[in-house]
Amino acid sequence: MSRRLSEISWDEFNKIAPADKAPYLVENERPAHVLTAQQFNREQLDMLGALATQVRFIAKTKTGMKFLRDLLSHKRAMLYFSQPSTRTFLSFCSACEILGMSIGEVRDTATSSEFKGESREDSVRTFSSYFDLIIMRSEIGGLAERMAWVLSNTDRPVPIINAGSGKDQHPTQALLDIYTLQRSFEQRGGIDGKKIVFVGDLARGRTVRSLASLLTRYNDVEQCFVAPKQLQIGEDVLAMLKAAGVKYEVSEDFESSIPSADAIYMTRVQDEWDVKKGDSTKIDTSKYCFTVGHLVLLKKDAVIMHPFPRRNEISHDVDDDPRAVYWRQMRNGMWIRAALIATIFASDDKIRHYSRKNI
Repeated sequence: MSRRLSEISWDEFNKIAPADKAPYLVENERPAHVLTAQQFNREQLDMLGALATQVRFIAKTKTGMKFLRDLLSHKRAMLYFSQPSTRTFLSFCSACEILGMSIGEVRDTATSSEFKGESREDSVRTFSSYFDLIIMRSEIGGLAERMAWVLSNTDRPVPIINAGSGKDQHPTQALLDIYTLQRSFEQRGGIDGKKIVFVGDLARGRTVRSLASLLTRYNDVEQCFVAPKQLQIGEDVLAMLKAAGVKYEVSEDFESSIPSADAIYMTRVQDEWDVKKGDSTKIDTSKYCFTVGHLVLLKKDAVIMHPFPRRNEISHDVDDDPRAVYWRQMRNGMWIRAALIATIFASDDKIRHYSRKNI
């Protein structure tokens, strides 16, 4: 049963665990805001994945693209990216354009009124006067949630999509990761029963935190976290997995985890979060890189993933291997985000109807 954000104070909402916030983020059985990975259940993940595939096939023809562009041509989206981004920004831009939405953007707060001292809260409320959707990426954890609550208590409660919030949440990255796994394992019985190995900077990787949570929606999925001690996954994530009854493993031995993996999720060292510049360089991460030599250890039907940007954690020599799906993974973000936006604005049934008649 859904509840409105206007029915609860900010302090009360802020104290609720992410997994328990879902009822406040739904309106008329659709997302009112997209703030956390935990707000999606298995049925919603399956529906979004199927819808993304329908959008992908419809977009293959000129007639199909015209249909998609007419769906939300009356809507406007603001991309408010105060934290640097390339792939997520362009992915959302492309998703909006596929659906015909006009776009505004702020990518440098030095060019906005925040340079004059305006608060981010006032900035976002200003955007809500001109746009029908606000897509936010911020280095400040919890800012998207705060603004969703603020706007829900105004006379223009436009939806907010969290496109990356501090070190805690990146829900749409988790959605595209799940969609990539759905596609990769569609001939292998789906995601159920698979082993996912996360490698690299797991302590500060919000993509890992969000995906680890979404994977609990599937049956018998084993999660393995491989990293040096200083970059290992947080105890809060392990506690969440334990509470969900999920089998997990924590290890420092990358090479031994490769043969049993169905998917290997590589990540870079996120040194932008270093307390002191250069702190991460003191950590030996050389053993946590996927090289061409590791391909012989990997199952023939396993996949290698990466949320990007990458540095040296995956050798470029691996790129041409069919199991390296990270370029497809990146493109999948455009389709799943288009499916998500279409669902928010109740255009998903139109897409399904068109797909049944024309695909």
